[in-house]
Amino acid sequence: MKNTQLSAALLTAAGLLFCLNGVASAQKGVNADTPTASGQTRGDMHFAREAAEGGMLEVQLGHIAVQKSQNDMIKAFGQRMIDDHTKLNDQLKSIAAKDNIPLPTKLDARDQATVDRFSKMTGTEFDRVYPRDMVRDHENDMAAFQKEANTATNPDLKNFANTGLPIIQEHLRLAKENLKAVGVTSSRENPNRVASK
Repeated sequence: MKNTQLSAALLTAAGLLFCLNGVASAQKGVNADTPTASGQTRGDMHFAREAAEGGMLEVQLGHIAVQKSQNDMIKAFGQRMIDDHTKLNDQLKSIAAKDNIPLPTKLDARDQATVDRFSKMTGTEFDRVYPRDMVRDHENDMAAFQKEANTATNPDLKNFANTGLPIIQEHLRLAKENLKAVGVTSSRENPNRVASK
């Protein structure tokens, strides 16, 4: 009788371990294309969150550029960042409301630290660092928008990425022109990178 109970207990334990292993394996299989509770894929939600955070940062840094820059091209670029990223942010908020995608409403600690650091810069220092950072940031943004345009499962986010991509490309072109205008030949000259996601 004891052997029968022991065998039953071992079989139950083995079955439990098998089930738990199956759950763990299933959890490891969660990827960017796995829908979340809101029906969106993790990849689409990640893109939306990053685009919202980056857009808010671009607007705030644009305001600083308009106030601090001593270069008219950089001031104009800062205003362009305010205008274009405000429009993109509004489009993204509209999509998020329609498709039930939660977006951040304020900067995270890292981005706020970036804003604080730029706020403390002098005009000349700002004019050398800001364009370098904008080149790097928009290179990263182009990659993210291109990836979303190619892989999005949410048609609204796919359209947003396709619409935003030429705007980001133009920002990159302008940021590179600003680098030349202040006599910086490479966006890699600053080892202490300030911003970018």
